[in-house]
Amino acid sequence: MTAHQATAYAPADSMPEHFDVLIVGAGISGVGAAYHLQQQCPDKSFVILETLEDFGGTWLTHKYPGIRSDSDLFTFGYRFKPWTGPPIATAEEILTYMNEVIEENEIDQHIRYQHHIERASFSRDDNLWTIEGRRNDTGEPVYFTANFLWMCQGYYKHAEGYTPEWEGMEDFEGQIVHPQTWPEDLDYKGKRVVVIGSGATAATVIPAMAADCEHITMLQRSPTYFIPGRNENELAEQLREIEVDEAWIHEITRKKILHDQKLVTDASFKQPDDLKKLLIESVRQLLPDDYDVEKHFTPSYRPWQQRIAFVPDGDIFAGITAGKASVVTDHIDHFTKRGIRLKSGEELDADIIITATGFNLSVLGDIDFSVDGEHVDFADTITYRGMMFTGVPNMLWIFGYFRASWTLRVDLLGDFVCRLLQHMDEKGAQRVEPVLRKEDEGLEPLPWMADDNFNPNYLQRSMHLLPKRLDKPEWQHTQDYWVEKDEIPAIDLDGEEFKYD
Repeated sequence: MTAHQATAYAPADSMPEHFDVLIVGAGISGVGAAYHLQQQCPDKSFVILETLEDFGGTWLTHKYPGIRSDSDLFTFGYRFKPWTGPPIATAEEILTYMNEVIEENEIDQHIRYQHHIERASFSRDDNLWTIEGRRNDTGEPVYFTANFLWMCQGYYKHAEGYTPEWEGMEDFEGQIVHPQTWPEDLDYKGKRVVVIGSGATAATVIPAMAADCEHITMLQRSPTYFIPGRNENELAEQLREIEVDEAWIHEITRKKILHDQKLVTDASFKQPDDLKKLLIESVRQLLPDDYDVEKHFTPSYRPWQQRIAFVPDGDIFAGITAGKASVVTDHIDHFTKRGIRLKSGEELDADIIITATGFNLSVLGDIDFSVDGEHVDFADTITYRGMMFTGVPNMLWIFGYFRASWTLRVDLLGDFVCRLLQHMDEKGAQRVEPVLRKEDEGLEPLPWMADDNFNPNYLQRSMHLLPKRLDKPEWQHTQDYWVEKDEIPAIDLDGEEFKYD
């Protein structure tokens, strides 16, 4: 049986099914969580509830042309499953990799597809989560109870992307498309296309579409950093030449990439001007000599204040050089019948406008949470290392990295959860929750992420919904993998910040 076929099981009856652990989401985080739970806590029963019809999360829902990773798969892949393909992978390649993990570890039998969670309630009287939901395919209500809730549903809304409201959008006579809800029948052959945005999605869509469009234009308010490079890893290829085992290749290449990424990340804080110059020069070399790199590819912010996308084989710059793609840096005044009028007065004619303008952040899947009958507003909680929350027992949220691959934290927190569950069993504890220590009381609650640390628009728009942090490493998501890889395994589970009952 393949993972794709594992959707048949007995319907829920009026009595809730009980599991030791309930994992929310069968994307890259949920599948990784299930693997670690099986390996490290084989005595724990668990179920994965997935609202979609199949596994994969982002890689299942995103259907736009050229959809690919913007992280290398040696680090975006799991530490336990060697990656043997090119560093930057297509969605199809990533889904194939995930399917192998699911099949090889028989995770498919634990996944319940088309299960949408509506409410999650925790009772300290019986130390149980009660999960209420509904099957998308039948409309039938479903109920579960669990001792521990492992939130792996990601951090944005899959059903809809973020599109600003511009004046005159209803006047435009062409099509307006958001990449997150890409129509399967969209015909852009020979069409004039404008892509609004300059992030990783725009940098993916534009080279994938350029050959078939009459012309495609990237319209940006301000430039973004890119790292162009060949879509191969020289070290991995050299190791394959001498017939090193793939597991060793994966581990060695992964360590080398993480070492190099640390150097870049450190430079973004300590030598930002030097790094900025290096990044811009790498782009300049791929564009015509007279191209206005200062205007179109020189950001105003420090490198890594927003995500830097890897551009395999410099494909977007090749399209610009060939004249099939262009970049316009300006602000939108309003939409017209024929396209977009810019603040400068220029008008961009278009048959199709693609709003690669980001997504809507989702806090804990927008589930209605309560503890002992009281509604939980996560904005009123303090986060413990970006994974647990004051006042919310027996729950952990996987929120990955922005400056490193998301999946690195899936592996780290997989170890942590399993160690925590084992520790609770050893103590005979039924409940654990993070609590502020005496030394923490009186500290000012701060926004989830400092503006000078990481400040993309989707995070800024939703900061008021996210948990608060304190000005101490243990009470925030530092986004520093290179520190966390040592700190998280060393956490003292009997520290004052953990309350057991």
